[in-house]
Amino acid sequence: MLRIAVPNKGSLSETAAEMLAEAGYAGRRDTKTLHVIDAENDVEFFFLRPRDIATYVASGALDVGITGRDLLRDVRRPAAREIEQLGFARSTFRFAAPPGRFHALEDLNGVRVASAYPGLVDDYLREHGVEAELVPLDGAVESAVRLGVADAIADVVETGTTLRQAGLEIFGPVIIESEAVLISRPGDADGTETLLRRLRGVMVAHRFVLLDYDLPADLVEEAAAIAPGRESPTVSPLRDPAWVAVRVMIPRRGMNQVMDQLYALGARAILVTAIHAARL
Repeated sequence: MLRIAVPNKGSLSETAAEMLAEAGYAGRRDTKTLHVIDAENDVEFFFLRPRDIATYVASGALDVGITGRDLLRDVRRPAAREIEQLGFARSTFRFAAPPGRFHALEDLNGVRVASAYPGLVDDYLREHGVEAELVPLDGAVESAVRLGVADAIADVVETGTTLRQAGLEIFGPVIIESEAVLISRPGDADGTETLLRRLRGVMVAHRFVLLDYDLPADLVEEAAAIAPGRESPTVSPLRDPAWVAVRVMIPRRGMNQVMDQLYALGARAILVTAIHAARL
């Protein structure tokens, strides 16, 4: 039975649970439930703090888990490995400090840097030959400089509004681009490939739609240039030999522009259908 770690709260939790449900796995009915057995799919779920998941998986106590790349990298010498990007909970880690105080990474030599991800930041600084004093915090990192416990911070940056409100500005390179990832223990556990195929199918369903339309047969090549699909369009004859029916899979983003172009070309009866599951 495949043992899977799932975030029990935070920004990762809800989307991870939705993906697993769309992949056909049983979920928990009560948010207080920490353990669910899905006998039909031969898996066992453990709902844990996102920060702890990489540790459990690295130890081999659990086979796979969903967590953030930042949380995986924050574990010292992690034995767990990232096996799939899941495409949600994206974030960027940057350094920040009062305006004009620091300009480059090497300016952090000998100063105090506060972060909720001390392992990740310390490894990054050491890789670049910078020796700084790490100040571990568990939240509200942007207040560390104002309260005098650090000279700079390393934190998640989305729009930068929170940092500006705290009187800080971004400087230096990007530390890491993070997102939700599927991680695995050392070695291959039975059932991991099935889980991967299902999750990939969910991601395809989120990113693509099926497009059906009728078209004069002599315009198929031009239409295929507008919407080539994953491999090539499916073209079927209609009762009127001058027309054909076309089915193709296209990215969800931009689908209306594709529909407009096909209509302008001469396509009619253009329909878009959502994909609920896929195996490609």
